[in-house]
Amino acid sequence: MDSYLFHEHTREQLKRKAEAGGLAVVPLAATEQHGPHLPVYTDSLITEAVAIRAVERASRTIPVVLCPLLPIGCSDHHLRFGGTLSFSSTTYLHVLRDIGESLVASGFRRIAFLNGHGGNEPMMRQTANDLAVKHPVWTASASYWSVAGEELIKENAGEVGRVPGHAGGFETSAVLALREDLVAFEPAAGEHEERAWIGSGPPGAFIGRHGELTGKDGYTDAPHRATKERGERYLDAIVRSVAAWLVQAYGEMERGERSVRSSRPPL
Repeated sequence: MDSYLFHEHTREQLKRKAEAGGLAVVPLAATEQHGPHLPVYTDSLITEAVAIRAVERASRTIPVVLCPLLPIGCSDHHLRFGGTLSFSSTTYLHVLRDIGESLVASGFRRIAFLNGHGGNEPMMRQTANDLAVKHPVWTASASYWSVAGEELIKENAGEVGRVPGHAGGFETSAVLALREDLVAFEPAAGEHEERAWIGSGPPGAFIGRHGELTGKDGYTDAPHRATKERGERYLDAIVRSVAAWLVQAYGEMERGERSVRSSRPPL
């Protein structure tokens, strides 16, 4: 069976996939503090699981390869709590650009970034834009919670707290579903003072306060309503949504390419 994992192929196999119009998916995550109860690898655990399952599903319909997860992101706002590895925003922008440039040099003309950490989002979008400006390529980028927003509403994910939040009921549910052994305390216990300004305003708006960009003590909401079963439901909804987005994005790239070719004047 032909693998959808980038790192399982030889250079010649990847060259053929690129020449055939394959979509290269780059998953972005983080290694950072997640309160007193979740592993610092939380974003990477969730993003890798979503990426693998979604790309496997999408690979039944479109030519796609999944690049290795980037497990360190832009997490400077978590450094004060400890347990965090981070690139500065400037460095992270260069890292993403270099990854994109590497894929372009390898022949890929369709690239999608899939994100699982909020601090990465601005640089991810800028990178996708810059690559499309500089090279004759198609790019796409999205965070999994944006892609899966409607499906998560249908699953009533807000029942456990902020979605996605940070180290609250939503992420705790996902980690319980993926690695229950890594949750460091009984989620049924605990309350947490929430900050109303986090995530307030229209989509795309930002309000932040020094030292509390992700809430009091570095997390947004209490995880006491989290359960493994809920996490499994949320992850399933995310995987379905991300797979559908990848297929849709690829289809738009295909249609766009045909439109561009047909509009060129004959030689």
